[in-house]
This record gives sequence, C-alpha cells and structure tokens, in this order.
Amino acid sequence: MVVEDAQSGFVGAVVRIEKSRIDLEDRNGRIRSFPLGPGYLIDGRPVILTAPQRPARTATRTASGSVAVPATRARVALASRIYVEGRHDAELVEQVWGDDLRAEGVVVEHLGGVDDLVCIVEQFRPGPGRRLGVLVDHLVAGSKEARIADAVRRGPGGAHTLVVGHPYVDIWQAVKPARVGLQAWPIVPRHTQWKHGVCQALGWPHATQADIAQAWQRIRGRVRDWNDLEPALIGRVEELIDFVTQT
Repeated sequence: MVVEDAQSGFVGAVVRIEKSRIDLEDRNGRIRSFPLGPGYLIDGRPVILTAPQRPARTATRTASGSVAVPATRARVALASRIYVEGRHDAELVEQVWGDDLRAEGVVVEHLGGVDDLVCIVEQFRPGPGRRLGVLVDHLVAGSKEARIADAVRRGPGGAHTLVVGHPYVDIWQAVKPARVGLQAWPIVPRHTQWKHGVCQALGWPHATQADIAQAWQRIRGRVRDWNDLEPALIGRVEELIDFVTQT
C-alpha cells in the first residue's frame, strides 16, 4: 500500500506497522515513521489508517485438553455406550468431553441410579464391538456402589463392561472448590441430603428442586475446562472413553 502523509507530502509504501505507528519507505529507500490515524491520502483520497485486525485464533484444544480436530461430518454413533449415574454427571461430562465424544461417535446416557445396574447391563447385552462403560458416584471400598460394580463384573456381559467411579458423594465435589470461592466443600451431616446441605452451608436457596438445579447451574457455569475438575474424575472418564472405543 502506497500512502501520502498529507501534512508533509511524504509518499511511501507501508513497510511496518507497530502499535500506534507506521513506517513508510519512499522510492529512494528513505524510511519515515508516522502516527496511525487521520491525515493521509491514498490515490488523492483522504483516509484514516488503522492497524490491521489480527485473525482470530482457532482453538487447538478441546475443553478436555485433547487436540481439537477440524470440523467434520458427525460420526455415526458406536454401538458401545457410556452410562453415568445422574443427570448432573451427564451434563458435566458433555460440557468437558463433548467434543471428544462426538469425534469418536460415543453416546452418553444417564441412569436414575445404580441399584438395578446388574439388570440394566444384562438388558444392554454387552459383547465384542458393543462395550458398556459406567461411571458411578462414591465408588469406594465397602460401599454399596462397590458391591454392585463387583456383581456387574461377575454377571452376564461383565467381560465387556467397565464400571469405574470417583470417590465423591456427588458429582458436584468433582469440581474444584476454588471455582466457587471455597477452600473445601462443606461437610454435610449424614442425615442431610448432600446437595441441600451444601446449599445451606453456602447460604444458597435450597428449599425446592428448582433451587438445587439453579445451584448446579451456578457451579457448572464456573467450569471452564478439565483444569477445573479433580483428577479422580478426569482419569475415570478418560478410562471409559478408551474402553468403549477399543476395537
């Protein structure tokens, strides 16, 4: 671009733009620096010079930290599935791992609970090319969830089913407490429903299910990517994705 400084009459080609200034080089190789803004002519017409806009950077990582792939047509869903124990669990998994799951063709479905998991697995009929991964809450030694997971492993389709879980009472705890301004999640008495107890301790409304739903949206809204989640959840979800996508 050849530009003329209207005040001095200096004419030169743009050779450099830096912050608020522009360098022009004339036909004799002389370079002069001028401020960006009004007071210039191009082909005799007055113009205002501004710095070019930098192109927007394309995200190179997904929310889970995986390398982002170029947009492609949706992949046909695999016969394999991932089940998660609750709706909040499913929403969080979708928020962080959704791009990865769609790229792999993995569908995530939520369970109302795990008490009937043995029957649910039997009805799904896992097998070669039709694997089932299950994510449950509070999977610790001696718990009800641990006993159910063991029964699934010993039951029909157990060889093609993987049940994993995090140690937290509820998926809310898998969000790092610092994201909601806490050093640690509140300790809730055993006789109190955990979500209600947390909201009460934080001074949030908790009388109705709508209050609980709003509290969850408030928490989930603070999750930007995998860095805001506890490693105990991240590792289990990655393990399930690897399991159901094995050929």
